[in-house]
Formats: sequence, C-alpha cells, structure tokens
Amino acid sequence: MFDLDDMFYRPFWIRLLLVALALGWGLFEFLSGAPFFGASFVAIGLYAGWRFFVTFNPPGGDR
Repeated sequence: MFDLDDMFYRPFWIRLLLVALALGWGLFEFLSGAPFFGASFVAIGLYAGWRFFVTFNPPGGDR
C-alpha cells in the first residue's frame, strides 16, 4: 500500500517527526474523548515506528 522504504524517509528527522506526529495526534484524540481515532492514530504511529526504526531498509544503501 505505502512504500515506507522509499528514499524520502531516509533522513532520521523525517522518520522521527512522522512517528511523533502520529503518536501525538493519537494522544490528542484520546484526551479529546475520541477513543476510536486515538487508538487508530496510536496504531499508525506504532506501525510507522516499527517500520522506520526496526525494519527500515531503503533501496541502494545501508540504514
């Protein structure tokens, strides 16, 4: 669906920013009283964190 191994995500700060935004937005949704959207964004943030920091493998280079 999404190519999270794309070269666009190679800089560490972009990967960190995307994960922090997703998790932060999930926290905001929980605090706003929307548990479904909070859980959805936290799940997205956790998945992105796993893909960006554990299994990240951009084409043509090392981590």
